[in-house]
Amino acid sequence: MSASDVVEITGVVKRFGDFTAIHDASLTVRKGEVHAIVGENGAGKSTLMNILYGLLHRDAGEVKLFQESVNFSGPAEAIAAGVGMVHQHFKLAPTFTVADNIILGSEPMRSLGRLDRERAIRETGEISKRYGLDLDPRAIISSLAVGLRQRVEILKALYREAQVLILDEPTAVLTPQETRELFATIRTLAENGHSIIFITHKLREVLAVSDRISVMRQGRIVATLDNKDVTAQEIASLMVGRTVLLRVNKSKAKASDEALLRVDGLTARGERGETAVDDLSLTVRSGEIVGLAGVQGNGQDELVECIAGLRRQVSGTIDICGRRAAADPRANRAAGLAYIPADRGGVGLSLDSAIWENLTVGHVEEFGRGPMLAIRAARQRAGSLIQSFDIRGAELDKRAGSLSGGNQQKVQVARELTRDARLVLAEQPSQGVDIGAIESIHRILVEMRDAGRAVFVISADLDEIFSLSDRILVIYRGRIVADLLTEETDAETVGRYMGGLDEPAPPDQHKPDTGSGDEASAHVR
Repeated sequence: MSASDVVEITGVVKRFGDFTAIHDASLTVRKGEVHAIVGENGAGKSTLMNILYGLLHRDAGEVKLFQESVNFSGPAEAIAAGVGMVHQHFKLAPTFTVADNIILGSEPMRSLGRLDRERAIRETGEISKRYGLDLDPRAIISSLAVGLRQRVEILKALYREAQVLILDEPTAVLTPQETRELFATIRTLAENGHSIIFITHKLREVLAVSDRISVMRQGRIVATLDNKDVTAQEIASLMVGRTVLLRVNKSKAKASDEALLRVDGLTARGERGETAVDDLSLTVRSGEIVGLAGVQGNGQDELVECIAGLRRQVSGTIDICGRRAAADPRANRAAGLAYIPADRGGVGLSLDSAIWENLTVGHVEEFGRGPMLAIRAARQRAGSLIQSFDIRGAELDKRAGSLSGGNQQKVQVARELTRDARLVLAEQPSQGVDIGAIESIHRILVEMRDAGRAVFVISADLDEIFSLSDRILVIYRGRIVADLLTEETDAETVGRYMGGLDEPAPPDQHKPDTGSGDEASAHVR
């Protein structure tokens, strides 16, 4: 361990029963560097960092922090030793102020055990200014944009004097502008001597912000690279163990005049009775892929649920393949809808049912013999799908809930994308799956478009939106505020609409393209 190394992980092993999640992993992180850890879902990135943070206990190996061997019994010990962690899902009290959230658990006190609120406000304001994070200590969390809430999470760690800061998928819910601001903060922290461990699957971001990159595959660190003369393609190949395509190979869309999804004046309520979708209109035509971009919480979930028949709208109409949609999922599927929901555990799959049964739902008519189901044929088809979609760990009679999240995603993707449906509603289609599976899913969606079907993709991953879409719709506060041709826009423009920084454009302003099929630009994932 050199004098510049603040973290040294040597030969760490972590088992969960008979499953070994981490195999003999070794890693060093230097003072003042941004060290990215990349890998497919399930590669062990978060598990390894949870060991460093004290959330998990290793079965073998050694962890050193600032030259001293450590074995934290929990996060409190890690925090006291100078390690902070910002999780993908924020852990903030929405009705508290910025200052209240930052000091929670480490409150400055006055005599007689009273909270020194003025000192809390002063100290949180000072630390905010010191790191250029520009937060009002008195602001209520629920009033802040997502990017500002993430700054609060970072300040919570800095307030506790963290010298090693672990950021787990920190850009998952940020606009491009907020991501750029986060990267500026990360570089400032590194310049001030902090060591940043950046966990992500977005290769473009890895190359933009890191000094060194460690690649994990199947619980092992297979390479640590300097961020010089390395490409996204090389990193992706190390992650997967083979060459993969990072670009969607697709010709220019040949959309027809036929709208297979038409939404007119849709208004819907959220869970708290608020207006989540506000007089929204859009169309998706045969032969095109339309992507919906937006910061999470701007009405996407409610819109999708209305289209799928899971939520009843207040007003407006939805037409699927020329038929009026209803608050009835079975009727909408019969009209020609295939639906990949984001909530695979609660909506997409029956986790307590067998994998073959989950793969058969929606295809029952293919195996029906009067009132009886041709179980043998259904099981044969399910076995074929398990092989062709590489659903790892799957056996016909195993519970769907026994699979990893990524393989659960493959089950519902395999079921839905092999239905004879004219409209595909794909919500976060690649969440939790590896790069090789993303390549396959994207290829199938493009093939469906080229066969004259309509594909509506809702994704929190802006790279995925750009890679797949022929048109991009942007939703903000329940309204479509932009309708853009992908080849004529960029992430900066889309990000401004996502953040409400640009004036709304008239929705659905582009006519279907009937071009010659020239190659359209694709964006690196």
